[in-house]
Amino acid sequence: MFDGYDSCSEDTSSSSSSDESEEEVAPLPSSLPIIKNNGQVYTYPDGKSGMATCEMCGMVGVRDAFYSKTKRFCSVSCSRSYSSNSKKASILARLQGKPPTKKAKVLQKQPLVAKLAAYAQYQATLQNQAKTKAAVPVEGFSWGNYINSNSFTAAPVTCFKHAPMGTCWGDIAEGVRVEVPNTDCSLPTKVFWIAGIVKLAGYNALLRYEGFENDSSLDFWCNICGSDIHPVGWCATSGKPLVPPRTIQHKYTNWKAFLVKRLTGAKTLPPDFSQKVSESMQYPFKTSMRVEVVDKTHLCRTRVAVVESVIGGRLRLVYEESEDKTDDFWCHMYSPLIHHIGWSRSIGHRFKRSDITKKQDGHFDAPPHLFMKVKEVDAAGEWFKEGMKLEAIDPLNLSAICVATIRKVLADGYLMIGIDGSEAADGSDWFCYHATSPSIFPVGFCEINMIELTPPRGYAKLPFKWFDYLRETDSIAAPVKLFNKEVPNHGFHVGMKLEAVDLMEPRLVCVATVTRIIHRLLRIHFDGWEDEYDQWVDCESPDLYPVGWCQLTGYQLQPPAPQSSRDSQSSSSKQKKKAKSQQYKGHKKMTSLQLKEEFLDGEEYSFLQGASDQESNGSASYYIKQEP
Repeated sequence: MFDGYDSCSEDTSSSSSSDESEEEVAPLPSSLPIIKNNGQVYTYPDGKSGMATCEMCGMVGVRDAFYSKTKRFCSVSCSRSYSSNSKKASILARLQGKPPTKKAKVLQKQPLVAKLAAYAQYQATLQNQAKTKAAVPVEGFSWGNYINSNSFTAAPVTCFKHAPMGTCWGDIAEGVRVEVPNTDCSLPTKVFWIAGIVKLAGYNALLRYEGFENDSSLDFWCNICGSDIHPVGWCATSGKPLVPPRTIQHKYTNWKAFLVKRLTGAKTLPPDFSQKVSESMQYPFKTSMRVEVVDKTHLCRTRVAVVESVIGGRLRLVYEESEDKTDDFWCHMYSPLIHHIGWSRSIGHRFKRSDITKKQDGHFDAPPHLFMKVKEVDAAGEWFKEGMKLEAIDPLNLSAICVATIRKVLADGYLMIGIDGSEAADGSDWFCYHATSPSIFPVGFCEINMIELTPPRGYAKLPFKWFDYLRETDSIAAPVKLFNKEVPNHGFHVGMKLEAVDLMEPRLVCVATVTRIIHRLLRIHFDGWEDEYDQWVDCESPDLYPVGWCQLTGYQLQPPAPQSSRDSQSSSSKQKKKAKSQQYKGHKKMTSLQLKEEFLDGEEYSFLQGASDQESNGSASYYIKQEP
């Protein structure tokens, strides 16, 4: 503790004094008394009042400069805005985790110290959770070093609405101050100091201790959602000492005055930030829940699987008939590949009945409301018809957008799609997309957006032209107006770094880069791998995460392959990656014997569903380049 200083607070009368001399670092007392001055400001052990936090905008400033007798607001405008009943109700609901009510006057009786005390209690809970759920380190890889050494930019947390804090990140940005452990200290007890955010990369922040000015020698990266990151004022309410780093102790004789000057007008994390982090990492899916999920060996059907584990919202599903629990499948809880029990029957989707005739003890069906809802569609009028052509991302080769055909129209807007030129005779490689899926496109989409369209396998008339192909196959294109044309303001830019699931090996989350953006479609490149393994992914895909997500949730991150390994072992890495891809592609074609065995042993059932008989008006020629 420096000069008896143990909080960020400082009285303006004492801070203006320059007669105070620098003293030696004294041993830390066993207990630090905290004086609560009207419950509104941070105080020193001697009872002197110092700095306050505006209850409206969160700005930290000198208490004497604050507005009103209670010093609760930094300006007249904040005081007036706060006096609105609707604003009071909103703030109260946010602090208490309840919907706002008309009885907003209770807020005036909520002292700031009480709020911060609740925050400190939540922080202790987080620390206990961190002990049981430690992050998984990646040997030899550091996001901070990777970004610093290459001047990379990471996609902001607000781009990922499904990720923790994705919808309540707020205005956390460069310049925000936090209280963090002081690692440049020789004291035997854990002490803290104030640091400012120099750079943000997803959840990770590059921090610099106050007092280092332009000196970056002790800058360090940390996860801003970690249990050791606190808003300014946390030390004062928790009885923790603020001690300046040893390297710069000599720079100032009055550190209290220095902090008052630096923190006036600065922003910090909201008092309930830790609470929001904890709440955003609570997941409704629990182990032993039963779901219907796509059969990874036959995409045309679903199977029953049981939730084995939940990590960061990602589910490890074990197919129900897997006795040794090795036949599994990874996906996010918001994935379009999982559904409630009974979904297949309700829409007419093919389903493989389990060999298990009754639920195992402890297993129970996941409630339908937990699953991601799709938009309702009106299939009564002009709608998709069997045989219509379109363009679609091949789920067995996600780097390719292919010529495709609607093979079956199911209920509730679902479609069975087949890739032209590579379909099995029995339709075992068809796959299900919803009509609003961002993975299907109207005819001509690739040409207009200068994307290479993969023609049907074996098609000889190259370059491929839709006009000729439709005429040769005596087919029509699906009407353009039936496709999802919504493009959200996603915030992604080319070159941004992120963590992305390798959907061909969905248990892996890898270091990745956005290399191309077409409306809402992102081209994801896995750092260290060849471009042929890139994947087209929707901007709102639950398989994309901010930098630092793996560290925050304890999931294993796959680092990029080093340059030396790529140069010396290029062939072996290709074989490994291709072998993985072939594991999926190999199921696209099956011999007649395999097919016969599958139908004899698989007990596969198809729940039939009637389709609309109305004919299309053929208006989809909008995307076709007309030629004489």
